[in-house]
Amino acid sequence: MVEIELPNTEELEEKRRNSFSKKVALFTAFYAVILAICALGGNNSMKEMLLAQQEASNQWAFYQAKNVREYLYRIEKDELETQMVERGDTMKPAVLKHYKAEIQKASIEEARLSKDKQEILVEAKKQERERDANRAKDPYFDFAEALLQIAIVMSSVSIIGNSRPVFIFSIGAAVFGALVTLNGFLLIFRLPFLH
Repeated sequence: MVEIELPNTEELEEKRRNSFSKKVALFTAFYAVILAICALGGNNSMKEMLLAQQEASNQWAFYQAKNVREYLYRIEKDELETQMVERGDTMKPAVLKHYKAEIQKASIEEARLSKDKQEILVEAKKQERERDANRAKDPYFDFAEALLQIAIVMSSVSIIGNSRPVFIFSIGAAVFGALVTLNGFLLIFRLPFLH
């Protein structure tokens, strides 16, 4: 008669635990990859927000400088016109011609500066929109990072406690974290508590 050796139940239980642990470890590694992508998105969003704010501030400072120069030309033009009105009859033709030329130059510069200001204004507003878009993205990355870190901790706890419900909770947290990360990049939906 052939003897059949039955497997040891303790060995089978150990293999089942190892299989569960390997599966959870693989999921945990996947969570870590998503967390790295999320952190990269958050860091880039913050950098882009700060750069756009700096560029917008630079553009507004440039706008103010052009504005001051425009007003200085306007004041110069007004003073020259006032002097022409006050002394126009007594001025020599060469002096009158010089005054008119200076008024013309001041008018041209004033108009040029006004046009330049409009171009700068467009660029400053563009940078502010860029800043605001990145500011809107940043909280999603922060929230997603927290969810993914919780998922990693919970999956580690599920290995230690050999708990499938805790592992399922970690999957839920990771999926939600991945969706929020994706939203950080694309801004598909708004979560009111993040704004």
